[in-house]
Amino acid sequence: MTQKSKLGLDFGKVEKARSLARGIAQEVQSFVESRTTVAVERTLARLLGIDGVDANGVPLPNVVVDHLKAQGLLNQGTVFCMGNAMIQTGKSAQEIAEAIAEGKLDLKKLPVAGKKQIEEALQPIVNASVERIRARRARREQYLNTIGEGPKPYLYIIVATGNIYEDVIQAEAGARQGADVIAVIRTTGQSLLDYVPYGATTEGFGGTYATQENFRIMRAALDKVGEEVGRYIRLCNYCSGLCMPEIAIMGAFEGLDVMLNDALYGILFRDINMQRTLIDQYFSRVINGFAGVIINTGEDNYLTTADAVEAAHTVLASDIINEQLALLAGLPEEQMGLGHAFEMDPMLENGFLYELAQAEMTREIFPKATLKYMPPTKFMTGNIFRGHIQDALFNMIGIWTHQGIQLLGMPTEAIHTPFMSDRYLSIENARYIFNNMRNIGDEMEFAQDGICRKRAAEVLDKAVELLEELTKEGLFNALEKGKFADVKRPKNGGKGLDGVCDKGENYMNPFINLMKGKK
Repeated sequence: MTQKSKLGLDFGKVEKARSLARGIAQEVQSFVESRTTVAVERTLARLLGIDGVDANGVPLPNVVVDHLKAQGLLNQGTVFCMGNAMIQTGKSAQEIAEAIAEGKLDLKKLPVAGKKQIEEALQPIVNASVERIRARRARREQYLNTIGEGPKPYLYIIVATGNIYEDVIQAEAGARQGADVIAVIRTTGQSLLDYVPYGATTEGFGGTYATQENFRIMRAALDKVGEEVGRYIRLCNYCSGLCMPEIAIMGAFEGLDVMLNDALYGILFRDINMQRTLIDQYFSRVINGFAGVIINTGEDNYLTTADAVEAAHTVLASDIINEQLALLAGLPEEQMGLGHAFEMDPMLENGFLYELAQAEMTREIFPKATLKYMPPTKFMTGNIFRGHIQDALFNMIGIWTHQGIQLLGMPTEAIHTPFMSDRYLSIENARYIFNNMRNIGDEMEFAQDGICRKRAAEVLDKAVELLEELTKEGLFNALEKGKFADVKRPKNGGKGLDGVCDKGENYMNPFINLMKGKK
């Protein structure tokens, strides 16, 4: 069956773009498969039941993985080494971690059991962790089947006080005002920490620490308010940065629904080493896929550093690559919150039509994806009246083109962190427009040789050209040359490269096949 396009898109070119992106993604995947990282190994430690901190406040997953690295065992992996230690000592993974922290156990000095014996010993623990995630996902499904949820586009707002308990108050207020997704913004700089802080936190800058306890506190609060207002409220946080898969597993355990989860963002905007973060991304997406979490990718950020007219094709090319990388991780299209944004200069003649063309193009190319549409930020000036109109135009396109998640713009963008009253105005703006224009996209056609059709065709053509370039060069070389967001990053530079290693002969990770539904 041939897909129809209101924009007259050439789906032969779309398939060519996907085919090129598939090749790029498979090349990345072949690199990823033979390597691991300290973050992946800490994630596996958590999946084996290790939690808490040592006497100095260092998270026990870090203690274990740092020990493996110091003893030259990191390439054999956490699962093999901890499984062997459990057989040799008769202790649980948590008890072994505590003994390592106290300096009472050296994993290198233990006799080594066979892989088969280790696999059998670990099977009950592996199964229990997987069932824990399944139960969390089932809880979400039960809520959706009983109290339901708001219509798409989901209204997405942020809280960012630095104090999880204050965040709860603001999140509850936002949910009562009509928000469908609450994103707890992560404190500035956490993406560069190579550990996850432990426990509830009350101090952060520009956001709140992403911790498992903070996830639990906010999830409980949103479930309570969701029952009160009669619709399920989704919780979003960030599993990007140096602890990407670790935060993914904590979110899976605590019932998060949406995660910002994109390696390219960390490479380009946080200077995290590309090898490290692409390996981390694969396991984090396997986890998110299994947990039913919608991932958000960071393509919208390209248009904050590059021109939104000239660089639109880089957003599309990156979305298509991200789609293919996500599919390799077993993440279904419905859980892909591929990113794009409304970021053109509002003084541009017919800018609204260009934005409309790009949003409709993105929807037609990714018909099943829960697309995440980002509001104007780059050209917000502090004039709250013009800003509110810019957000209204953004909301019109969101409903017109059937976006999945609408991150609401704030009239006070570029002035301060929004007050609850600012959020109320933004929610009111979106609900008014979404209701009044609910079916506009079903009613309107695009002129045969009009601005919108020409713009979409131009962006698609340029995206195919870029993907052809990337196929010749490979993604790593393209990132070195600044093909995305006009930002250049070295393959062997950036943060976290020392946490990458090749897998050894005994390496095992039974969770990937289980989570991807393979034997």
